[in-house]
Amino acid sequence: MKTRISELLGTRYPIVQGGMQNVGYAELAAAVSNAGGLGILTALTQPTPEDLEREIKRCREMTDLPFGVNLTILPTIKPVPYEEYARVVCEAGIKVVETAGRSPEPFMPLFNQYGVKVIHKCTSVRHAVKAQSVGVAAVSVDGFECAGHPGEDDIPNLVLLPAAKAQLSIPMLASGGIGTGAQMAACFALGAEGINMGTRFLATREAPVHDHIKQAIVAASELDTALIFRPLRNTARVFKNAVASKVREIEQEAGAAMKFELIADMVQGAKGKVALSEGDVDYGIWTSGMVQGLIDDIPTCAELIERLVSDCQATIRERLQGLL
Repeated sequence: MKTRISELLGTRYPIVQGGMQNVGYAELAAAVSNAGGLGILTALTQPTPEDLEREIKRCREMTDLPFGVNLTILPTIKPVPYEEYARVVCEAGIKVVETAGRSPEPFMPLFNQYGVKVIHKCTSVRHAVKAQSVGVAAVSVDGFECAGHPGEDDIPNLVLLPAAKAQLSIPMLASGGIGTGAQMAACFALGAEGINMGTRFLATREAPVHDHIKQAIVAASELDTALIFRPLRNTARVFKNAVASKVREIEQEAGAAMKFELIADMVQGAKGKVALSEGDVDYGIWTSGMVQGLIDDIPTCAELIERLVSDCQATIRERLQGLL
C-alpha cells in the first residue's frame, strides 16, 4: 500500500503509531514497525535525554526497520530541555520526528541539518498551513474525536480532513478516532495518505500497560470519554473514570473562577502513570479516544495492522466500487 506517507516513512503501510505519554516505549514501537507501520517512541516518557538515547538503542535491538520519536513541545511548570532531547534524536540517527504542541519552527534548522523529516500534529487547518510554511515534511491532522489534546475548535475529522487537504500540498496523516479498515478507507477518501492511531494501539498485546486498562477500553463505549481542562482552554480527552468525573464536577462548580490549582493534585502525570502500569483504572487520569467504542479485542500489532489493511482494501473494492 504505497502513498506519499509510506514513501516518506520507508514503511510497508502508511500507518503510524501515536506518540503516547507513558506508553510509547520500545516494546510497542518495535512491534508496530515490525508489523509494517511506523512505531513511535515518546521522548518525554523518558525522564532525561540520556534515557531517551538508551531507549532508542533498546528499540534498535528489537527492530531493524524504521521507527520515529515523538517530541511534544508544551509550556510546563518545570523547564524541559527540549533542545537536548531533539539533539539526542538527531545524533542517534532517527529520520522521522513527530512534533506536537507548539510550532516546531525553532527546531527546524537542527532537524534539517541532520536530514530529519518532521511530521507535525495539528488540530486545526490554520496550524497545518503554518506547519507547512515552516518546512515540515507532512502533517498529522488530529480531529476532535482524538484522545489527548483536541484543541479548542471542536472540528471532527469528517470536516477537518477535507478542509485541511484543500489548503495543503504536503502529505497528510489522519489522526483521531481511527481504529478500523473502513475508517482508514474513509480517511483516504477525505484526502489523507495515511493514518495515525493511539488508542487502538493502546489495546494491543504489546502495549506496555496493565491488562486492566486494555480490558477497560474494550468494555467502554464511545460515550465513555470525558473532556477536562475546558475552562482552562487546554482541553484534554481522557477515559471517563472516577477522577475525570470529579474533575468535571469541580470545573463546573468553579465556573469562571476555575484555576488549575483546584485540580492539580488529582491530575498529576505520576498518578496517570501508576494507573497505566498497575491497572487501577480510577487512580489517575489517562487518555483514551472515542474510538474505544469500536474496539472489542486485544490483538497483536501484526494482527491489527494486517486486519486494517485487508479491511481497508475490501471496503474500497467491495463497498465503494459496488456503488458505481
